[in-house]
Amino acid sequence: MAYGKAIISLIEVILFILGIFPVDTNISYGGGDYTAPAVTTPMYVVRDGESDFSIVTAEDADECVMTAADELQTYIEKISGAELPVITESRLADGEKAIVLGETELENNITSVNRDAIGADGFMLYSDVNYLLVAGGDSRGTLYGVYTLLEDYFGVRWFTPELEVVPESKDIIIDGKLNKIIQPSFEIRRNSPAGSTDAYRARTKMNVSFHYEMPEYGGALTWVLWDVTFDRLVPDSLFAEHPEYFAMLPDGTRTTDHVCVTNPEVLTVAVENARKAILADTKNAKYIHIGQKDNSNYCQCENCTALYEKYGSISAPTIIFTNAFADALDDEFPDFTFTFYAYLETERPPKDLSLKCNSNVVPVLCGLHHACRSHLLTECGAQDGDESFLNLYGNNEPAIAQDFADWTKIADRTFIYDYTINFLNTAQFFSNLETMQPTMKYMHDIGITGYVYNCGDGHYSAFNDLRNYLLRKIQWDVDCDVEYHMMDFIKAYYGEAAAPYIKEILDIQTAQTKATAHAFDFDWHYQAGFYSPFNALRLEILWQKALKADITEEQLFNVEVDNLSWEYFKANQFIGKYFFLNPFRMQANEWLYDEFKSHGMDRVSSFGTIPQDKSTVDFMQRPFNWG
Repeated sequence: MAYGKAIISLIEVILFILGIFPVDTNISYGGGDYTAPAVTTPMYVVRDGESDFSIVTAEDADECVMTAADELQTYIEKISGAELPVITESRLADGEKAIVLGETELENNITSVNRDAIGADGFMLYSDVNYLLVAGGDSRGTLYGVYTLLEDYFGVRWFTPELEVVPESKDIIIDGKLNKIIQPSFEIRRNSPAGSTDAYRARTKMNVSFHYEMPEYGGALTWVLWDVTFDRLVPDSLFAEHPEYFAMLPDGTRTTDHVCVTNPEVLTVAVENARKAILADTKNAKYIHIGQKDNSNYCQCENCTALYEKYGSISAPTIIFTNAFADALDDEFPDFTFTFYAYLETERPPKDLSLKCNSNVVPVLCGLHHACRSHLLTECGAQDGDESFLNLYGNNEPAIAQDFADWTKIADRTFIYDYTINFLNTAQFFSNLETMQPTMKYMHDIGITGYVYNCGDGHYSAFNDLRNYLLRKIQWDVDCDVEYHMMDFIKAYYGEAAAPYIKEILDIQTAQTKATAHAFDFDWHYQAGFYSPFNALRLEILWQKALKADITEEQLFNVEVDNLSWEYFKANQFIGKYFFLNPFRMQANEWLYDEFKSHGMDRVSSFGTIPQDKSTVDFMQRPFNWG
């Protein structure tokens, strides 16, 4: 039965590739329908370039609230030319209009604010014609409230670290009967595109920096130690004297590839090194991480193996170790959170769900790098690296989605560590734009509390600026209208005239990949989808129309950069001028190399740059071999 379904699926794929079965390009990118903020009772913050409002803070407002005041003042002036004074509440005259920021005595005369209900990073927006109140659950929430006011109500956009759009208007109007509380979907959020600054991360409401604090932006969630940390908690230098601290291989030898976490002396060493790191920290970090090395040589000693078998997962000893690690440090550092990777061999949760994480222990789930991104996580269980016939064409079970759900049953908080580009082919279109919102919505609904996007954010890859913009929108609000934000971005980034062509390109590539392939974070060239001759021709025509559209030089450059993803795909697949029998194919590849270099693209893979010296490049080879 399984093989029968797989064979039918394979036949369907072939028919899609041949164009006999049409591919449905009506793509839904997810979320609810966007509704513009209503204005039932007009309240003029600025009228005809003038304002009778002041920006008001408490007498002892902290630097984060003062950043909020400064940002609000700056952007209102950029929009309208009106410079609103920033004053403390004691200077506000009776009856004078005010935009009130943060916790003040004045707010008690305006409305009731329940900060416990609002929560961290959340905020209330309230207006009554004379007052506009931005009241955060904490100072950072007030800052995020100001950025939401500027973005959603005043029309400011921060599309990329370099592309800011500020509308110009002599009038700034908001509803005079505004009353709403806004809270983030995930308690922790990280997205840091190339070129990001502290200001940009704050404006996009990302609150994780990993390595440093941002006090003027309300602080950031930082780690004393992050990522691979066992090499610092239990240094490899101990191997010579204490090989028993490290992983035993099946043949009985020891290796520093992993640590033996069931050895009680390992816990003692790790706790002492962690204690030293915490006491030496100067960035007010409140997180510390247990991070294994990036390999699968996990310990096979008798004690570790017994726990694998008892709990039904290789993650069990790591959970037990992290709980003990947290217990040993909790009395001295009671406000700390202890995180650990569920990665590679430890990414599967215990089958015995009675093994729980301490309340201050948080697993960071990395299993998405195995998941197919061209199909829904809850429907497709294809595994990256599994080339079996049944995996590629069978009726896959959504095992990864179930793993995430089980992790939420054994931990009060869980963070996702996301990967959202093709690392082996960064220059190639990656078909995950349709599945980002439903995947993150699923995460939120099962109880995942943090979304750490760490892989791909700094890469100059196909459509990655668009991807990063949409990711940070969904991280803040999993129910946002993704297509609205997509078109908002496309029009600004590629130009109004090119936008319809870019959108149709995205729809076709997404649909064709979904119909003919799985998409993984580590894909070779042929796994990005197969295009029928008709759709390949459609894409070629659409790219040419976008390149010839009436747009600015900056927008044309952006179109050219992302067009290189299509050229790269064609060159790898011997399509068009890259056809392997074309006597001029080497010249076509050389042209592609020159285009990459002239557009600042120095790699086709995350794992290596293309040669700087063109004379060393073999243009007989397809470009995925250049890096």
